[in-house]
Amino acid sequence: MRKYNVAVVGATGVVGTEMISTLERRSFPVKEITLLASERSLGEELTFRGKDYPVRVLGDDSFKGVEIGLFSAGGSISQRFAPVAAKEGCVVIDNTSVFRMEPGIPLVVPEVNPEDAGTYGSRRIIANPNCSTIQMVVALKPIHDAVGIKRVVVSTYQAVSGSGKNAIEELVEQTKALLTLKEVETRVYPHRIAFNCLPHIDVFMDNAYTKEEMKMVNETRKILKDPSMAITATTARVPVFYGHSESVNIETERKITPDEVREILSSAPGVTVIDNPDLSEYPLASNTAGEDDTFVGRIREDESIPNGINMWIVADNIRKGAALNAVQIAEILIKENYLD
Repeated sequence: MRKYNVAVVGATGVVGTEMISTLERRSFPVKEITLLASERSLGEELTFRGKDYPVRVLGDDSFKGVEIGLFSAGGSISQRFAPVAAKEGCVVIDNTSVFRMEPGIPLVVPEVNPEDAGTYGSRRIIANPNCSTIQMVVALKPIHDAVGIKRVVVSTYQAVSGSGKNAIEELVEQTKALLTLKEVETRVYPHRIAFNCLPHIDVFMDNAYTKEEMKMVNETRKILKDPSMAITATTARVPVFYGHSESVNIETERKITPDEVREILSSAPGVTVIDNPDLSEYPLASNTAGEDDTFVGRIREDESIPNGINMWIVADNIRKGAALNAVQIAEILIKENYLD
């Protein structure tokens, strides 16, 4: 099998280190790996397949000979360096939001729209969707194919790892402080996150929704190729380290029963159904952290409308919601000969 030169941008971050781990775990055909980050990480080393690799400082000359670039270093970095990498012949798979809604740049979830990965064109950039969007559309797509979805109402309960290492550390420190009756310091979030729930992810927009909420609305429509789908979202940050949970209510075009939904999702790629309320079995963030699949449970009829279904959807936001999805896109590029 042919092997490829791969660069990981933002290699020392939460998602970057997971990307490296995922490349190794899935036996991705890496010829040479280049680990890139800011000057703050200069001197660090990361291990890949038993060998230590130095972290290099990201620059204009970082992509010579690189064929696949996995970017997760922040929007401004992607805006600046993704075109640089593309100019060198690299195909960039970008985990930030800067390119997601741009016309001509595919927004890809491999279980949902893998064919779009080959449409990156001359810009050579593929966007990785928002973590909350990814797990939702993995579950919605097979239902949408079966009976059509008219409307989606989603409320999210998102782990602090979605905000990076500093947020994880803040939850730890705030929890320690509260349990030892010490003063709580708040740096990452506008309010204390420990033992709390913040209905505020990203900035507020003119329509009173947050940017995170509108990402879910707009990205879902683009991925499912259904601009008319009615979607509304409320996103909240909760004191959980890994694993986003979502309460999703859908209104379908045609009637579908909870048993039919379970049957459809049980055979859907990347989905595991855990739905036995009598035994208190349903997806939990604590159980799905470190897992590849998206987990669905609490599937039940919405008795307030004729064609309604409620679901509870959980996935590891760092793995499936970021690193794994990006590596799966790269695997499609290889499998389908989309790399030129």
